[in-house]
Amino acid sequence: MSWLSWDLNLKVRLIGETLFSIFLWMFLPFMALFFSETFGKGTAGVLLIIPPLLSVVISLVGGRISDKMGRRPVMLISVAFEALMFLLFFLSSSPWMMYLAFVGLNLSASLYQPASEAMIADLTNEEDRNFVFAMFYTAMNLGVVIGPLLGAFFFVNYRDELMLACMFVTTILFAVYFFVLKETRPMAPQTDSDLVDPTPSWKKELQSFQVIFSDKVFSLYLLAGIFVFIAFSQMDLYMAIYIKEHVLDQPLLWWGDWTFSLGGTSFFGWMMALNGFMVVTLTAAMTRWISAWSDQKAFVIASFLGGMGFFMMAFSENIWFLFFCMAVLTIGELIRTPIALGFVSKLAPEHQRGQYMGASTLQFTIGRILAPLLVTLSNWFGPLIIFGIIFGVAVLSILCYQKMFTIMARKNSVQA
Repeated sequence: MSWLSWDLNLKVRLIGETLFSIFLWMFLPFMALFFSETFGKGTAGVLLIIPPLLSVVISLVGGRISDKMGRRPVMLISVAFEALMFLLFFLSSSPWMMYLAFVGLNLSASLYQPASEAMIADLTNEEDRNFVFAMFYTAMNLGVVIGPLLGAFFFVNYRDELMLACMFVTTILFAVYFFVLKETRPMAPQTDSDLVDPTPSWKKELQSFQVIFSDKVFSLYLLAGIFVFIAFSQMDLYMAIYIKEHVLDQPLLWWGDWTFSLGGTSFFGWMMALNGFMVVTLTAAMTRWISAWSDQKAFVIASFLGGMGFFMMAFSENIWFLFFCMAVLTIGELIRTPIALGFVSKLAPEHQRGQYMGASTLQFTIGRILAPLLVTLSNWFGPLIIFGIIFGVAVLSILCYQKMFTIMARKNSVQA
């Protein structure tokens, strides 16, 4: 599917979200360090837990609202709120005001995401959907790669100017969205019982969430995703600690008497750079290459490669071997992400896409909350045990996916 053939909504959003991602990641990675230096590590740790917990609720509510009100108004409200939070950053006279703006930005992103993903599903057919999701995933990661490089200079030296620039970019994005974006929400089928149903509206909302989480297939998908994110989150958790403590300086390149060596924290930066480079450059090609694969095959292979990539790290501290391990687990990430985003839209009824997209963010949030437990376990166990647990968690995700597809096949055979 050529970019030129995309709906105008998608073209405008891809450009806008790429720019916004770059600006956002120019300061986001440095906020944890800023809060740690300002409030102390203990307080900062507690403060940084609050946004993801609140985001769970906002994502669920945001997805539901996008199904009721439409994708466009939810996205416009989110972008407008982001602009206000950047303004608050710029005007902040205390660290607590900056923290409030930081929380606000996280919540606005959580409100935006389900509506954004639902709109992509609304505007694409099943054949092209994974590729379009892959392009948006690439755009986001372009910001993750470029943003911190620019932020290392601008956040430190021109913080106020950076926040003001972010506000102006977001305001322009709001104006473009307001005049260009069209509503795409499918209308929910209405029955006679809906017209006379005396059930209070708040109870209907709770019932709608109950329907989602009682869906065995979707529940298994969430559980598998939680295991996946526990494993992949170790890239910037246990893997970072392992590299710092065990990977000593060693030559990467040499020529005569000249040697370029890496180790510890500097090598971790190169590992993450390799991951980002592969995501930005290979996502589209990988998505096309696996387009003929079944969803089951993609999920299983992705989980296996991710788990195996981590597990192999326990057997060597050679930096070239560790680069290979990172490449293996990144290929797993490249296989899974576009498939996962498109898969939720297959499970969801058209009129509940936003709600399902919002609920699917639980796998990431819960996975990120549980992932640091492996760092705690590393106080008592060595790398082989910890990387073995990571591989075991990936295997659990495979078992959940296999069970999920077994149930789906059984349902399809009954319907046939």
